Amino acid sequence: MGKLEAKLEGKIALITGGSSGIGLATARRFVAEGAYVFITGRREAELAAAAKDIGKNIRALRGDVSNLDDLDRILAVIKQDKGRLDIVFANAGIAKYAALGEITEELYDAIFDINVKGMLFTVQKALPLMPDGAAIILASSVVGSKGLGANTVYAATKAVARSFARTWTTDLKARRIRVNAISPGWIHTADTPLRPEDHAQHPVGRVGRPEDIAEAAVFLSDPAASGFLTGQNLVIDGGMTVKMIYV
Repeated sequence: MGKLEAKLEGKIALITGGSSGIGLATARRFVAEGAYVFITGRREAELAAAAKDIGKNIRALRGDVSNLDDLDRILAVIKQDKGRLDIVFANAGIAKYAALGEITEELYDAIFDINVKGMLFTVQKALPLMPDGAAIILASSVVGSKGLGANTVYAATKAVARSFARTWTTDLKARRIRVNAISPGWIHTADTPLRPEDHAQHPVGRVGRPEDIAEAAVFLSDPAASGFLTGQNLVIDGGMTVKMIYV
């Protein structure tokens, strides 16, 4: 049998927040599937390490998605280098927590500037580089659908991502650009403490990994697999929200 064609062969992708965690895992998978990937982040050393780790078909561009001048500079480089973007994964985000009554203006601005403003203007500024039929993926979270304590602001930003997917699908229908959100559940990273009993909270028997979200991002980016899927919120949580259990 011949070798199967890579799912994203020849595609050009942008992943914001691509130097670690879900963003890095997705960049690695995209490259493995034949894409050329631009990753962004705010920390030069982490970006350089991520690009070195992947090794090929990758370019790291430092910048803050909440800074519109940074976005303009990043997209100008992409335009000059590759001329188009077939996939945009607006993944950059931060999480900070405070209960109602303790929320400060600084906390509100910090989270909304990156998670909402950054997402909106990343996509809007990338649109001129995106051909008809391109794919947009937005980073949401199951937290955006739950009533978890001390999550007022963070959860609101993730609910916004789900709303963006629906409204932008309508706005971009003439161009057949598919817009979907991904809502991860509990995803374990190297800097997150993990107890053996935490796996039992998931019907699949384990906590999620960044690679689980990366596989979903490949699916949503591949028109052969998901060409009829748009305006949706794909929950990747190992069944955790089905059980309605949080600890």
